[in-house]
Amino acid sequence: MIDFDEVTLTYPQAMRPTLDRVSLHVGEGDLCLVVGATGSGKSTVLGAINGLVPHFTGGRLQGSVRVDGRSTAEHRPRNLADVVGYVGQDPLRGFVTDTVEDEIAYGMEQLGIDPVAMRKRVEETLDLMGIADLRRRPLTELSGGQQQRVAIAAVLAAQPKVLVLDEPTSSLDPTAAQDVLAAITTLVHDVGLTVVLAEHRLERVMQAADSVIWVPGDGSVSVGPAASVLAGSTIVPPLSALARVMGWADVPLSVREARRRVQSEGRRPVPPAEPVPAAGEVVLSARRLSVRYGDVHAVRSVDLDLRAGTVATLMGRNGAGKSSLLWALQGALSCEGDLLVAGRDPRGLTATHARRVVTLVPQTAADLLYLPTVAAECAQADLESGAEPGTAATLLAELGSYLPGERDPRDLSEGQRLALVLAIQLTASPPVVLLDEPTRGLDYQTKADLQRIVTRIAATGAAVLISTHDVEFAAGVSDRTILMADGEIVAQGTTRSLLTSSVAYAPQMAKVFAPLPFLTAADVSAGLS
Repeated sequence: MIDFDEVTLTYPQAMRPTLDRVSLHVGEGDLCLVVGATGSGKSTVLGAINGLVPHFTGGRLQGSVRVDGRSTAEHRPRNLADVVGYVGQDPLRGFVTDTVEDEIAYGMEQLGIDPVAMRKRVEETLDLMGIADLRRRPLTELSGGQQQRVAIAAVLAAQPKVLVLDEPTSSLDPTAAQDVLAAITTLVHDVGLTVVLAEHRLERVMQAADSVIWVPGDGSVSVGPAASVLAGSTIVPPLSALARVMGWADVPLSVREARRRVQSEGRRPVPPAEPVPAAGEVVLSARRLSVRYGDVHAVRSVDLDLRAGTVATLMGRNGAGKSSLLWALQGALSCEGDLLVAGRDPRGLTATHARRVVTLVPQTAADLLYLPTVAAECAQADLESGAEPGTAATLLAELGSYLPGERDPRDLSEGQRLALVLAIQLTASPPVVLLDEPTRGLDYQTKADLQRIVTRIAATGAAVLISTHDVEFAAGVSDRTILMADGEIVAQGTTRSLLTSSVAYAPQMAKVFAPLPFLTAADVSAGLS
């Protein structure tokens, strides 16, 4: 179905090719997983399949890429639309209509599909993706996860032969991600759809992959069965980390397989002790906090305390009210109830004073970057925070990111932009730091770097609250986890006790060793030593 023959792709002004003499084959009805670090070339591989590379990105393409017999060099993306469906990382940028139902129908209208057949497909796709209740909702009012599901539905409705997905579950909660992947897997097995999928959270999809394309970043690729490719890859999802701890030659692709291996070997690591609750002072206190958007009650009478020197994670399904709660705590939303941060209510402060009390890094951290260079962003942060010149740049270095001052923030990787925004926001030395989905689009190494950064921030005495769908990240970074549903806090406790007692939010180590309370491969390693 998809063939790369000696493909070399060199972008304008690039010192070396992103892809160098790459040959590979993806068979019809296969689910192929593309893995690699941020910036390694995964998106280039995906874009080459539907012709976005090089027709829209520019660059010189040598060799040939054929999809269902069509050469992408001779057919532009619009001429491949009936064969290849593509969903990018940011669904909102790809929407062209106003409502969910119209967006799903739009692609079919462009392909000239009969109105009766089109109506039938709309209904089937709404049900398949579990979004029938959103059909008349404006796209701009949906959560990030809901927008992602609509974007996938809009492509699936046109019934392409090949579906290309770039980070399809990055903004979805664990249950929604399972639903989406189950729907895609059903199409692969029952309809014969060919799927090529790039994903950083491999623990969600690797068990369903027929093959894996590893893009190391040196221009080459490695292609083969998932178990063998991941065993030699520098990309280390939780089960790969477990395989290395246990000394296994290949990687188990599912929790069931890993459990069976552990049980057959009879090795029983010593479970970790429950951590002692932090005793730091309360730096944020919210009582009966409520947020409304018209008739929608996004946050319902929430009581919350955050203590100095701790890291808490905020979890819950898409649309549970997590982002609304963070914006309310930051003082940027009109809300009811009592709120004190370091003894002050941020809702009554100017923006300059409020950032010295509590700061929020939104889901799209790049929204806070608007100057032409890293140096200019850092200097502006110093000025707005009343800090000594050089404070933001020093913080950036302390966070482990050494970025040239002349670099344009738009040219940075997701991880580098996040580090820059954190440095900018921390320049004011706020006692409370709020992060909304900071791991979206980050590879495992960058998430490990972020974990160290967050731990370092908490060590200075700040309280950190992170909204996230990434249970593996939550397991490694937080002391406490808070679960939201329908605008309310429904459960909270230590991360170990809450996640290991959950089905939907349990990390893979908790599932492999249940009922023992392991969260990470590092826990297992410590228990075996």
